[in-house]
Amino acid sequence: MSLLRLTAGDWRATVAPEQGGAILSLDWRGQPVFRPTPEGTTDMLETACFPLVPYANRIADARFGFEGRDVRLAALDRFTPHALHGDGWLNPWTVETVSDDRVEMRLDWPGETTAEGLGWPWPWPWRARQTVELTEQGPEISLSVTNVGDTVMPAGLGLHPYFHRFEDSRLNLSATGVWLTNKREIPERIAAPDAVADWKNGLALAEAPFVDHAYAGWTGEAVLDGGGRRVVMQADGADWTQVYAPVGANFFCVEPVTHRPDVLNAPSGEQGGLARLLPGEGLTLAMRLTAEEA
Repeated sequence: MSLLRLTAGDWRATVAPEQGGAILSLDWRGQPVFRPTPEGTTDMLETACFPLVPYANRIADARFGFEGRDVRLAALDRFTPHALHGDGWLNPWTVETVSDDRVEMRLDWPGETTAEGLGWPWPWPWRARQTVELTEQGPEISLSVTNVGDTVMPAGLGLHPYFHRFEDSRLNLSATGVWLTNKREIPERIAAPDAVADWKNGLALAEAPFVDHAYAGWTGEAVLDGGGRRVVMQADGADWTQVYAPVGANFFCVEPVTHRPDVLNAPSGEQGGLARLLPGEGLTLAMRLTAEEA
């Protein structure tokens, strides 16, 4: 597997296009911003960041209805019975352009309709592009998906960064609500952020409960303090963020996403962020990071 090493100013990154288009490391001034990927691992959930396309997070029971069609998807054994994170992270990406500080990748999905023994893959054809670019100010990761079929396609995007967690790490972000989940980890109802964890005034990760929840009405900015530095995330095209912060872990995730989990099974009329792409239409998402000494 070929790895691409990008550099710009104080920033360094390693990208693995063939491994789900994943970022394996992101460092600033020699210290990890993303949790580094263990050498030699093939587990995508151990990488530093990966793309979510053509949807983000969970689809309950790997099944949903759309435009009168009953759609059933494949579910990985570790997440059964739910489908999770789309198909982009499970397939190799093709490098289109690469330089010392930038790589642009593409993934074409054919819109298969059957996969004997594996359930059913996403039935609509699409093309995704992901660009990872470093500048002296910081990295920008952009992701897009285009409907290349001849019928309307539901769609969503996300990025799944695993931020390195220090003993004194704190997270600050503002949102209007949080989706509470049932025992099956499926969103059930929306509540005020403090029903889980309210990050608006900055909350120490060491004081937070287990969090794996979607926050609605997100401003698109998150501030991550810890280890003597401040990292600021700014996202375009994401009104939701999924915060995943296991107690005692060496990482935490602040995932910019275009919709809430299981939006494909949302009640009619809910503004959950699902995009409906006509043939030729696309959806985009971008995340930028900056860092400074605290």
